[in-house]
Amino acid sequence: MITKDLILRIFSAANILRWNDHIRLFDFFELDKQAHKMIIAYIVAKFEEEDGKAVDWVKLIEGGIFEFFQRIMLTDLKPEVFREIMSKKEKELNKWVIGNLNNDLLVLKGEFCKRCSEYFLEPDYAAHEKRILSAAHYLSTKWEFGIIYPWNSMIYGIEKTKNEIEENIIAFDDLPGIIKLIINKRYYGFLDLCGQLRFQQRWAQAFRIPKTTVLGHMLTVAIFAYLLSMEINASDRRRYNNFYSSLFHDLPEILTKDIIKPVKSSIVGLDDIIKDYEKKQVVEKILPLIPTEWHFEMQYFIEDEFSDKIIENGKVKKVDNAADFNDDKYNAVDGTLTEMCDKLCAYIEASMALEYGIKSSTLIKSKQAIYDKYSNVRKNNLDFKQLFDHF
Repeated sequence: MITKDLILRIFSAANILRWNDHIRLFDFFELDKQAHKMIIAYIVAKFEEEDGKAVDWVKLIEGGIFEFFQRIMLTDLKPEVFREIMSKKEKELNKWVIGNLNNDLLVLKGEFCKRCSEYFLEPDYAAHEKRILSAAHYLSTKWEFGIIYPWNSMIYGIEKTKNEIEENIIAFDDLPGIIKLIINKRYYGFLDLCGQLRFQQRWAQAFRIPKTTVLGHMLTVAIFAYLLSMEINASDRRRYNNFYSSLFHDLPEILTKDIIKPVKSSIVGLDDIIKDYEKKQVVEKILPLIPTEWHFEMQYFIEDEFSDKIIENGKVKKVDNAADFNDDKYNAVDGTLTEMCDKLCAYIEASMALEYGIKSSTLIKSKQAIYDKYSNVRKNNLDFKQLFDHF
């Protein structure tokens, strides 16, 4: 089961500042960067498949999580310093990272810790997926840089930084997804729209530290959903679906913003109206930004996101428990697991703010309400109470 230390590592990324030696209109945080990176990696990988190149999605997802943990451990290194050290001491540095993660990863099921070591210590392991993640990393960096560049154009060395970012992206011009994202404004628009979720703060009515965003929250939910999918021995496709349905579960909030639960539940039928509006907006404004062939999967991820579902005869079918369909042929997704991870993350967000000394009645009441409603829920023998009781 996931340890408290690992949970704290994951959420620490919400405190890690990026571009903190540059003028910024607002703060950039590592958690948001990593979330954006994983969304971009999904886009690039989908284009790879369209080009006839196989993608191991489990290795891609896990590689993204491994690199996320690595970045948390090495956060204080400037990119150029990091690259210099890695060029000379990559193996030693990665061994140090793995050594510090071992206690948290060894308790996870599915030999997750073993694959983390292989990912960092064996150059040929997931080589294709590593390139996709690297390309996504630089595209996400380019997106951030595009925001801060106008405010830093007078700073010495800024043009060098700009050129280095462009050169790093060009190095991946053999990946069809990179070319398509660069030259196709429509596809880049999807990347851009997802990036804007970092502007939307969670818990709009309560001051918190750390101030998690909708984008960062989506990644924390996705990581928990994936790690817990391993705990229940989910099939590869089910793990893939659980990760990406969680990663995209709040995507409609690009168009609606975060409508708080008290408002949704205040009037009978209001939640249904909001859901119908979201579906309409997704069809009109989000789906046109991605290839038509992806529409079915994206809608599968984000519509009825908290329901267990399978694909039967080409159509979506709700089921009582996705665990009863634990075979790749069913294309199952545990929407109820996404919901539990969503509530767990909200509970941790409130708990961490309270531990920082922010005595807000909103946070106190919300934390207790979430605990009372969800801590004793059991799904496929997962002990959620143990996770809630960490805090």
